[in-house]
Amino acid sequence: MKIMHLSDLHLGKRVNEFSMIEDQTYILNEIINIIDEQKPKVIILAGDIYDKPIPPAEAVELFDDFLYKLSKRNLYVFIISGNHDSAERIAFGSRLFDKSGIYLSPVYNGKILPISVDDECGDINFYMLPFIKPVHVRRFFTDASISTYTDALNTVITDMNINNTKRNILITHQFVTGSSRTESEDVSVGGSDNVDADIFKDFDYVALGHIHRSQSCGSEYIRYCGTPLKYSFSESKDTKSITVIDIKEKGDIKLDFIPLTPLRDMVEIKGSYNELMLKSFYENTSLPTDYVHITLTDEDDIPDVITKLRVIYKNIMKLDYDNQRTRKSSEINLINAVDSMSPLELFDTFYEIQNGNHLSDAQRVFLENIIEGVWK
Repeated sequence: MKIMHLSDLHLGKRVNEFSMIEDQTYILNEIINIIDEQKPKVIILAGDIYDKPIPPAEAVELFDDFLYKLSKRNLYVFIISGNHDSAERIAFGSRLFDKSGIYLSPVYNGKILPISVDDECGDINFYMLPFIKPVHVRRFFTDASISTYTDALNTVITDMNINNTKRNILITHQFVTGSSRTESEDVSVGGSDNVDADIFKDFDYVALGHIHRSQSCGSEYIRYCGTPLKYSFSESKDTKSITVIDIKEKGDIKLDFIPLTPLRDMVEIKGSYNELMLKSFYENTSLPTDYVHITLTDEDDIPDVITKLRVIYKNIMKLDYDNQRTRKSSEINLINAVDSMSPLELFDTFYEIQNGNHLSDAQRVFLENIIEGVWK
C-alpha cells in the first residue's frame, strides 16, 4: 500500500503580513498533480489544517476545494486536528464524510478506534489521535497518574490495545522530544509539551504533525513530513516535500520524499545596496518575485530604502542592517560626568555608543541649531 503523509497546511496563514493563500492554492494543486502521478491509496493530513481555530472564509473555501478533489479520486483520506485547529470544526460532518472515504478525527472522547484498510498483505489499522493535552485525557482516565504530555499519550496508546501482529499506523500531532523546531511554530515554555518517542514502539509508522521541518525522531518510521511551504526564514534552506510510505508485509516499509516546488520561494540575501541593485545580481533568478529577507551591509542608512528595493524585489518581507553600528553592543553605560557635559556633548557621546563614530560636522551644526532653538 502506498500512503502519502502531509501535515501543517496552515491554510489562511499570513507571514510578515503577507497572505499566503495564493501560494497555498498553488501548492495544493501541485499536490493533487503528484497524487495523480503516484496513485497512493491513502492520504494522511496530520493536523494544523488551518492557521487559526476560526479560519478566514477563503481558507475554508480552499480546503473544501481540496477535499472535493481528493474525494473524486477514490482515496482513503485521514484528517486530524492540530493545536492551531478547532477540533469541533474539523470534526464537523465527519459521519457524512466517512461514507466517501474521508475520515475526520472526532473531538477526543477517551476512545481511539482503528479504521482498517486492506491490501494484498491484509489489513492496516489507522489510529487517528488529534492534538491533546494532559487535561483532555485526565477527565476520561481519572484513576491514572497523568502530569505530563508523555503520561497522557502513553495512557491513550495503552488503552488502544494494539494488535502487534497487524500493521498499525498512528496519526497524531505532538512535539516529540529532540525534534528540530523552526521559528514559525508555537513553543511551550520549558519544553513542557515534549513527548518521548518510546511510547510509539508498537506502531509500524507514526505520521506526525506539528513540527515544520521534515525529520525523523528516534526511529526512521516516527516522522514529521513538515509543511508543504516555508513559513519562516529559518526554513529558507529547507527542501519541502511529501513523505511517501510504501508498506508491504509487516516490517517491510520504504520511505520516499517527493520535493515540492512553491510558487514563490523564501530566501535570504545579503550585500550592500549598490550590489543588490545590480542587474547582474538578480537577473536570471527568481529573486524579483520570491519572498526575501534582505540584510544590507552599508554603514549608513539608505533613505526610503524599502521603496527603492521593491522596484526590483517585489516581495520584501524583512529588512535589516549588518554593519559596525549594528554589531556593536547596544548596552548604554552610565556616564559619570553627565552633570558637567553640555547637551551637545551628551548627544555626541550617545551617538558614538549607538553608531560607532562621532557626529559629522553637518550633523553637529544641525543639532546645535535644534539645541539653540529649544533653550531659547
